[in-house]
Amino acid sequence: FSLQAIVLVHWILTVWACLFTWLPTSYVLGNGSVLAVGVWAIAQRDSIDAVLLFLIGLAATILTDIVHFGLYYLTTANSPDLFRFSAGMAILSLVLKPVSCFFVYQMYRERGGEYNINFGKLMTKGPKDKE
Repeated sequence: FSLQAIVLVHWILTVWACLFTWLPTSYVLGNGSVLAVGVWAIAQRDSIDAVLLFLIGLAATILTDIVHFGLYYLTTANSPDLFRFSAGMAILSLVLKPVSCFFVYQMYRERGGEYNINFGKLMTKGPKDKE
């Protein structure tokens, strides 16, 4: 799979998930900003950081999507068809995100990323920690 296909599929599913206004604005902003980072990763073909940030964003939106669905999913016996379609597309996007994370991680490795992600100075000992 290509990065363009992953971004396009998640963009379409996010747009379809927002056809019915049952999700809050934070869902749109969270997923939209991650997709914007995906576009950056497409544009910067040599950037390891862009792909890594896209991977971390996808992983984070898995958790935030679960929280959004848990808090805002309300169904009744007479829910409109548009709501059911919208909720189905949001759930499909959530189900596909771990698969997308796998493929984006493979792209991260192809661009020269390490197996162990190094956060640089965040993990080194500071002056106070030296013995």
